[in-house]
Amino acid sequence: MDYLSIIYSVLAFIVAIGVLVTIHEFGHFWVARKMGVKVLRFSVGFGKPLWTRKAGDDETEYVIACIPLGGYVKMLDEREGEVAEADLDRAFNRKNVWKRFAIVAAGPMFNFIFAIVAYTAIYLVGIDGIKPVIGEVGVPSPAHTAGVKLRDTIMSINGIDTPSWEKARFTLLEESVDRGVITLVVQGLDKQISDKNLDISGLRLLQDEQIDLMGELGLSMWRPDIPPVIAEVIPGGAAAASGLLAEDRIFSINAEKIISARHWVDMIRANPDNDLVLVVLRDGRKVSLKLRPARQEEKGIEYGFIGVKNRIEIPIEIRREMEVTERYGPIGALNAALDKTWRMSWLTLKVLGKLIVGEASVKNLSGPITIARYAGISAQIGLRQFLGFLAIISISLGVLNLLPIPVLDGGHLFYYLIEMIKGSPVSEMTELVGQKIGMALLLGLMSVAIYNDLIRLVE
Repeated sequence: MDYLSIIYSVLAFIVAIGVLVTIHEFGHFWVARKMGVKVLRFSVGFGKPLWTRKAGDDETEYVIACIPLGGYVKMLDEREGEVAEADLDRAFNRKNVWKRFAIVAAGPMFNFIFAIVAYTAIYLVGIDGIKPVIGEVGVPSPAHTAGVKLRDTIMSINGIDTPSWEKARFTLLEESVDRGVITLVVQGLDKQISDKNLDISGLRLLQDEQIDLMGELGLSMWRPDIPPVIAEVIPGGAAAASGLLAEDRIFSINAEKIISARHWVDMIRANPDNDLVLVVLRDGRKVSLKLRPARQEEKGIEYGFIGVKNRIEIPIEIRREMEVTERYGPIGALNAALDKTWRMSWLTLKVLGKLIVGEASVKNLSGPITIARYAGISAQIGLRQFLGFLAIISISLGVLNLLPIPVLDGGHLFYYLIEMIKGSPVSEMTELVGQKIGMALLLGLMSVAIYNDLIRLVE
């Protein structure tokens, strides 16, 4: 990752966390005010204040602090200091348990509301995608055993419509977490529609961070054959040394005719440090060249590299046939957003459950470095992608904050549920012990997540 990408990722991360923390804390703030609680401070970030302002009848202090990894809303509370007699009825601890429950639950709920609003906007504008047409089917694989064929189009997965590869991939991940069989409804080239049942009970999904779900299932995206034409030759590389030029069309390698750009790439990658006889078509005539791909290595895998960029030109009729747009009117967009938010929330819970029982590897945990990286990538792609990224992180924050872990919102809500049942608050000692346990759990999880981030950086 170059310095510009790092700066872009850091800025995108700060924007993302700033937006999501503000939304979360505003939920607490807004409901607290509605419930008659006096708010003393609304802080985005921790540590030394960078900007402060007091406003409103209560002189609430609004703060932006230097550490952008969270925030808080400080409310009037007798447990944290003396409260003037005139303000006693506005203290948080004086409110009944239902009001306190609503105030604490509002933070995560606003995260879910933000996700719904974001997805609604995305579905109103429309999501451009590619029709889920299957390419080469892996052998052996669950897809091959089920009878899935090249150029089959996935119509639905376990009853969920999949108009694009984006939705198909997410649905495959979602449905594979806790199911032994995935049912694809596919349409073949003969227009016949059939069910294909993929037995995935033997796959160890989520046990390894590096697992390729599509590859494990034996599925791949179909790509049309693109002519093997050179767009650019990188100076100083093996291609330049051989005399290869832009606009050359690859005809053969070692007398084997090259039928597509993918075939050409595969041949080069399979021949590091091997002498090849390359024939190209140049200005209507055949030209013979000698080419020796350089050897490169990535994650322990060696491959050939020559330093060229291929011309990617997909015929317009194929492009039109493969492009799809998932777009809805206002009501349809809202319904789709509600469905997506629910499914993402449930998937997050299922994966967390797998982590707890040991059926998923802790290598799947990600920390701030990975989040920053993907924030930068999504922001560079476009506003829709960044908004979708924000929605995913917002849902994750909402779900995590509802877990019954002391120091999180969910821990407080759990205490309030106990209070509703027994008729009195839990003891201060119970809360103190719970806070220590919760802090230890959070520090442990954060340490693992940051360790995973650092390992990904050096791999």
